[in-house]
Amino acid sequence: MKRRDFITLLGGAAAWPVAARAQQAKLPTIGFLGSATASFEGQRVAAFVQHLRELGWIEGRNVVIELRWAEGRNERYSEIAAEFVRLKVEVIATQGTAPILAAMHATSVIPIVFAGAGDPVANGLVASLARPGGNVTGLSNQQADVTGKRLQLLREVVPDLRRLAILGNAGNPAIVFEMAEAQAAARMLGLDVATFELRRAEDIASVFQALKGRVDALSVHGDPLTTTNRVRIITLATAARLPTIFTSRDNVESGGLMSYGPSFIDLYRRAADYVDKVLRGAKPADLPVEQPTKFDLVINLTTAKALGLSVPPTFLAIADEVIE
Repeated sequence: MKRRDFITLLGGAAAWPVAARAQQAKLPTIGFLGSATASFEGQRVAAFVQHLRELGWIEGRNVVIELRWAEGRNERYSEIAAEFVRLKVEVIATQGTAPILAAMHATSVIPIVFAGAGDPVANGLVASLARPGGNVTGLSNQQADVTGKRLQLLREVVPDLRRLAILGNAGNPAIVFEMAEAQAAARMLGLDVATFELRRAEDIASVFQALKGRVDALSVHGDPLTTTNRVRIITLATAARLPTIFTSRDNVESGGLMSYGPSFIDLYRRAADYVDKVLRGAKPADLPVEQPTKFDLVINLTTAKALGLSVPPTFLAIADEVIE
């Protein structure tokens, strides 16, 4: 679904008059905590809403969906979660470790469904995948598990790769874990590796200045901080003629070279199944955390040509999407 269609599908909700929304108060309410922006998460949330419709939940008819966007700012996660508690929503849906933790801090009663999280057990989101316990469940994104394959794919496109930079948000515990896994995978491939940490958008320019001329390629680990600032990261990487691989296809649509990771559109659709079950009375503690079943390899040929890279036909044959 295109972003314009997404706006048509959901945009009207925010514009409803207060009185009209008050009339909807008797309907069950889903609070959706968007960790990034509407433009970035639009297709994903549209898939979530569309599958809810397929399951019988129609916005404005038998369910209300309250959308809020944190725009990658950590302080917004807690503010939005607290607002949802005040609104007494029936379920909070979100994606990403930091927003999930903020929602957990705000409530231990309202069910929380996540459409993707890095290692939910290690990050303290659930007791176990099979028996989550508490009020939280959803889908793991397995990003840390596929770091090795992601780097192998990057080397197919950049055969002379020797020095790799790893970039991610050091304030996100899931990303810190992923970067450590990426370091280990890079060394197994015989690469020299350097890790560069972000904590805020203002760090991006200095990081690119620091890695300039020191590396052959870059691996960016996606979270709300990097996705919200993806255009800036992609622009600086392109200016530095630095081949860059990301964890989700949205970055490649914005001009990044390539990505490999779980299909977030699929994860958001499957999160709707969890929300459906919760609204029908199921308890999160009894709903096992599931793992992704669909992974996407996407490459932008226009960016590859701009970087002077020749993409092997065998690589193009296995790509799930080629952007030209």
